[in-house]
Amino acid sequence: MFEPLVLLPGILSDMRLFLPQITTLSREMPVMVAPTMLGERVDEIASGLLPTLPQKFALMGHGFGGIIAMELARRAPERITRLALSSTSPLPETPQDSGERELRIVGARAGRFDDVIAKEIPPEALGAAQRATVYPKLQTMARTGGAEAYVRQSRAMQRRRDQQSTMRRLKMPVMVICGEHDPIFPVKRHGFMASLIPYAELSVIPGAGHLPTLEAPTAMTDVIRKWMAQPLVLR
Repeated sequence: MFEPLVLLPGILSDMRLFLPQITTLSREMPVMVAPTMLGERVDEIASGLLPTLPQKFALMGHGFGGIIAMELARRAPERITRLALSSTSPLPETPQDSGERELRIVGARAGRFDDVIAKEIPPEALGAAQRATVYPKLQTMARTGGAEAYVRQSRAMQRRRDQQSTMRRLKMPVMVICGEHDPIFPVKRHGFMASLIPYAELSVIPGAGHLPTLEAPTAMTDVIRKWMAQPLVLR
């Protein structure tokens, strides 16, 4: 029996980001999705989640959810049996990126949320083959969460810490996952992240962009299953 698997969706997303994986993997292991919209700081979100999570669990985060996952691994590494980080980065936001994000925050508060969605994750951030079917799903998730949730997540993104030292200290099996064509956090950035982590494996999903869980669901599920089957590291 596998340990419980906790999933953390990224910015503008909810449990539907992982729906193909939940549908398949919940037959094999306990699966839960934790919210990533309940705070304006990464540490605030992480500290709120920890009391609600199993005592021991596998953890996977996508994008902003990956940033929360890194903070959970920094705070409670003894509770996390294995870690998967998808479409994300351990680096803090640059001043240029933070300034551009501030403009999107203003747009969201001014009622231009659809425009903000298209700037935060543009259609071109997805692989061409699945773009027409997957991008409307992202828009639906974003509109369900709403502009204020987006603003909270954006503030947390602006204030996030540098987690490179956290990555170097990890002692559990780690899978670093990215879409082949992700322009937001490209393959090179994921390779750098994997190089920081003692027990990391890099998995590139062919043909996918920033949302590989929806763009290449079977391939993504196979990678997660492989990661869940890896032997635990003795500490």
